[in-house]
Amino acid sequence: MGQSGVNEGESAINSNAPSGPAGKSSNEWREYGLFLLKLAALVLIFRSFIFSPFSIPSESMQPRLLIGDYLIVSKWPYGFSRYSLPFSPPLFEGRILSSLPVRGDVVVFKGPPSQKDDYIKRAIGLPGDVIQMRAGVLEINGQAAKRVPMADFVTPVTQGMRDAVALEGGDQPCWKPQYEEDAPGGGRQCRYRRFMETLPNGRSYQILDIADAERGDDTEAFVVPEGHVFFMGDNRDRSADSRFPPDGRAIGFVPVENIVGRAQFVWFSTDGSARWLLPWTWFSAARWDRFFEGF
Repeated sequence: MGQSGVNEGESAINSNAPSGPAGKSSNEWREYGLFLLKLAALVLIFRSFIFSPFSIPSESMQPRLLIGDYLIVSKWPYGFSRYSLPFSPPLFEGRILSSLPVRGDVVVFKGPPSQKDDYIKRAIGLPGDVIQMRAGVLEINGQAAKRVPMADFVTPVTQGMRDAVALEGGDQPCWKPQYEEDAPGGGRQCRYRRFMETLPNGRSYQILDIADAERGDDTEAFVVPEGHVFFMGDNRDRSADSRFPPDGRAIGFVPVENIVGRAQFVWFSTDGSARWLLPWTWFSAARWDRFFEGF
């Protein structure tokens, strides 16, 4: 009996050992790991169904969006598909709670044919619409969008623009040499023709039509298929969009399933001149006037 009591006592002491310093450390790591899992799940849910950040790498949506802008995109306005989720896992087909964009919405989507790269364009045509360009003027179902000339769009040549052009193997940030000029305060700038375009539904926004008789200024009449959307960039001469067949850059008609979300506002913008080892450049590179600019 006595021996049995000693053994039971030893067993009780051993079972309580994790409450000592070593056990406390193990519990802390377990709680920390659980916290990280919960945080990752929260971020995943937030990015999949509420908001997600995106950056602008090209000039296709000038003048509204510039290279170096960072956007917040809302996920819920058009419903959810596999492309709403990070890395687009093939968990289901189609869209849940699906609704179409409104003509004039600025939309992020996965571009055909690869369905991998994020694109941002303006929704122009919905299923059944007939879209055509005539001498640079947009027509929707036979009705021309109103186009009013504005003052030229002038934007400084930034390091971000030069870096973007270099990635594509070019060296001309203003598309063609004749559109680049000296800036009054020093440096260089681009100057493009700008117009206010108003769709038949009353939505208005600024576009660039830099030159006449460019590819895409005159097109066939496109009939938007069921389950697809016709997208165009606001920089009409610098956008590979639904006017052109999908070829790895242009996108053709975009399946509704590919839509990721609607652009809400610019939360940060940089001209690309910041350097990690020079903290003061983080502030000088920021374009403060573009912060929290909505659509």
